[in-house]
Amino acid sequence: MDVKIEEGWKLRLNDEFRKEYFERLTRFVREEYRNTVVYPPGSLIFNAFNLCPFDRVKVVILGQDPYHGPGQAHGLCFSVRDGIEFPPSLVNIFKEIGSDLGIDPLPSGNLERWASQGVLLLNATLTVRAHAAGSHQKKGWEEFTDSVIKVLNDERKNLVFFLWGAYAQKKGESIDYQKHLVLKSVHPSPLSAQRGFFGNRHFSKCNEYLKMNGITPINWA
Repeated sequence: MDVKIEEGWKLRLNDEFRKEYFERLTRFVREEYRNTVVYPPGSLIFNAFNLCPFDRVKVVILGQDPYHGPGQAHGLCFSVRDGIEFPPSLVNIFKEIGSDLGIDPLPSGNLERWASQGVLLLNATLTVRAHAAGSHQKKGWEEFTDSVIKVLNDERKNLVFFLWGAYAQKKGESIDYQKHLVLKSVHPSPLSAQRGFFGNRHFSKCNEYLKMNGITPINWA
């Protein structure tokens, strides 16, 4: 199967694209796009990978589902297109950046500016039916994104993984803490942010670790 994805990722994930589960997943996703409204647009399903080539990854932020409202999802976890109101979790992420780093993030929820610096904004599930959170879970995406985490864990070193919430932490259980920095806290959603997301200082900790390993830090503005 010829999946349109950045060449570095394609080289490492080609075996996944040939597996039976991925063929089943592809059939399901195509059927969904034909018969209902699905986010993100089909051309942006692998946007996170195309904007952040394998060899340039420095940081991985793990999300769960794409946003399921009109115009929000564009293939990057927690990110929305320009002109779209910030979802509550993104508001809280920006609050923590302001508190941690003493900077005001740009007035845009489009996080392509992070992706271009080496932040892989990876959802566990890459598609979702409109207004139906979790509707494309357990169809094969999780197996695919597990393989993404595995290849990063195995082939790269000194990456920073942000695992916010129980779901992300479970998904990241296989990460080698000797090779990478793993930052864990509760999720930035309004339901949990007050219980340990605010004040986690993950953004400054990330940049300190990158600098310590001779890697250019991320501009989180």
